[in-house]
Amino acid sequence: MSFFQDMFAVFKKRELPLMESRKESEDVYSFLFEKDKDLTWKAGQYGLFSITHKTIKNPTKPFSLVAAPAENMVKITTRIGENPSDFKKALLELKPGMKIKMSGPVGSFYLQDNSPSLLIAGGIGITPYRSILKQLEAEGSKDAKQQKLLYLDGNKAYIYKDELDKLATRTSLNVAYLDSRDDLHEEIERFKALHNNNGKYFIAGPKSMVESISSYLLNQNISKRNIKKDAFFGY
Repeated sequence: MSFFQDMFAVFKKRELPLMESRKESEDVYSFLFEKDKDLTWKAGQYGLFSITHKTIKNPTKPFSLVAAPAENMVKITTRIGENPSDFKKALLELKPGMKIKMSGPVGSFYLQDNSPSLLIAGGIGITPYRSILKQLEAEGSKDAKQQKLLYLDGNKAYIYKDELDKLATRTSLNVAYLDSRDDLHEEIERFKALHNNNGKYFIAGPKSMVESISSYLLNQNISKRNIKKDAFFGY
């Protein structure tokens, strides 16, 4: 999506009623909203979500659109700890039927061709990949065989693991669950050796992790144009 398309999308706001919220793990929650019939996005993009039921400081935050465009819902997933921000407290207050405002979709973090792609997720950075992989499944795409997902989490609290395992079975997607940077580097080197300079590298997760892995790839002589980043900020 071009810069101008992104700008147009940002100014288009819509209200989405909550259908349900669910707890994915000890400190991770998902929120499912009704999807307007004319709303679509590229799997991997994000929306800008605004709290409207109360007045808070900084009421608008970006969230990956976790649902695939083919799914009949808008879904976001976020980590909410013991001392959440006002924004996340407001999210937890949402009840079915209450609305949140969304503008977008925006962003260029999505598959653009059939190139072999290494999808690297760190913790909550799995969210855009869930959309990408569900969309490949919905399209009956053979491209999933071209994708490999590396899911890094030092705490081994892999969000969506059951769902990802089922996706791997149905689409021939290759998923590796990792808990150390050494293992991650080995997987990257294996992928690079297999695909030489034809592979694309996607990195999503906390900003420090994304920048660290990006630097590692550049030091491995991976072209900058073959690296896409989606850095998550805490709020």
